[in-house]
Amino acid sequence: MADDYLVRIGKLIRDARQHRGWTQTQLAEALATSQSAVNRIERGNQNISLEMIARIGEALDSEIVSLGYAGPMHLRVVGGRRLSGSIDVKTSKNACVALLCGSLLNKGRTVLRRVARIEEVFRLLEVLNSIGVRTRWINDGVDLEIVPPAELDMEAIDAEAAIRTRSIIMFLGPLLHRMDTFRLPYAGGCDLGTRTIEPHMIALRRFGLDIAATEGLYHAQVDRSVSPGRPIVLTERGDTVTENALLAAARHDGTTVIRNASSNYMVQDLCFFLEALGVRVDGIGTTTLTVHGVPSIDVDVDYSPSEDPVEAMSLIAAAVVTESELTIRRVPIEFLEIELAVLEEMGLDHDRTAEYSADNGRTRLVDLTVRPSKLEAPIDKIHPMPFPGLNIDNVPFFAAIAAVAQGKTLIHDWVYDNRAIYLTDLNRLGGRLQLLDPHRVLVDGPTRWRAAEMMCPPALRPAVVVLLAMMAAEGTSVLRNVYVINRGYEDLAERLNSVGAQIEIFRDI
Repeated sequence: MADDYLVRIGKLIRDARQHRGWTQTQLAEALATSQSAVNRIERGNQNISLEMIARIGEALDSEIVSLGYAGPMHLRVVGGRRLSGSIDVKTSKNACVALLCGSLLNKGRTVLRRVARIEEVFRLLEVLNSIGVRTRWINDGVDLEIVPPAELDMEAIDAEAAIRTRSIIMFLGPLLHRMDTFRLPYAGGCDLGTRTIEPHMIALRRFGLDIAATEGLYHAQVDRSVSPGRPIVLTERGDTVTENALLAAARHDGTTVIRNASSNYMVQDLCFFLEALGVRVDGIGTTTLTVHGVPSIDVDVDYSPSEDPVEAMSLIAAAVVTESELTIRRVPIEFLEIELAVLEEMGLDHDRTAEYSADNGRTRLVDLTVRPSKLEAPIDKIHPMPFPGLNIDNVPFFAAIAAVAQGKTLIHDWVYDNRAIYLTDLNRLGGRLQLLDPHRVLVDGPTRWRAAEMMCPPALRPAVVVLLAMMAAEGTSVLRNVYVINRGYEDLAERLNSVGAQIEIFRDI
């Protein structure tokens, strides 16, 4: 029995290493051991301690095994089933994490309604709790209450939780108003290639923030004499960069103009939240934001983040790939209009209700019904653009959609260094995807999906794309170590099961 466990653990480690793109030698160097030792571990021929498993998991950014429950979570998918009925879109993952970071601006009590109960949120809560912020789920675990301490204890920060989320980078904007010096662990999150924080620093230096990066930490120092005397021009129209600049400007005593700002959904939700805190923001929804900051914020605030357009796109793709009729309710239509226009060009049969308001009173929602359709590959390539263009995080779903369309579709994911590579995992399920370079993949459809057992890609959206393809494939598939999916989706398997999927959650050890 022990030998069987070693073999199964070794297989998980091997799959995690291969999906990270590492050789055995690279993993050995990270662990300060030999390549032959890694080879023995992966073949199940060497005893391995829990400490070594934890070190391997940290090196590969993969949850090989976790304390507190019996091993990593896997999904067993019985495919070829049609979906039916209706399903609600949950609140935005990216908005919720921005609002959690934004709560650090407020000395008063913050209540966020219908917060997504996902791993990314849980990691941020662990970080907030470790530095003295009191958080608790209220109203039967639906809403989240956040109460800050008079002083944050940054020396006690939970570094392990912090390095597992890139959202920690958005602590910089609020913290520069609370202390003159502090340290933050390096940002982590999905494995999407090299992502520099320099655009953040270009914006935050204008508020006196200077950072030195050493030994896995950002060492921050704030010069209170520095103030943005002219408009801040962001060097990239990034979402988190814009949010960090907004968070810094919110408590700057004066007016800050931010140009080349993202106007994406999570940025708009953060702007609405700042207005609830008493910070006036002009230009919401445009690329120029004018923030009228206030030096102190001490209010009890109640805010409802809007629904997640990327989750909505996931559910649309689920209906398309499984050839189902499905109603997706509470779709934030403003942030999916380009995607739907492309799908209409491809031949998607769907209709939508009249618009109504989200709980924040600002975001426009519709209910969308998707029907089985005979799709044709689009004439033009699929590529992302800053809002109001096709959303960067929605591009991977077009790989699965293009795979069921007639013809060849070029997908150009120019933003991330290697996310397109993970889309070729669909080939193991019968797809015909040709990787042209790290940013471009050619999809040849239609596809006759087939069941397979495989490791979950280490990037959130490609991981969900693989799950959707498994739902379309006749037979039983297994998707191993789905922590990355749980980072961005709440109870996704159970919710898909409620509309006709057959997905079983299980664990090995």
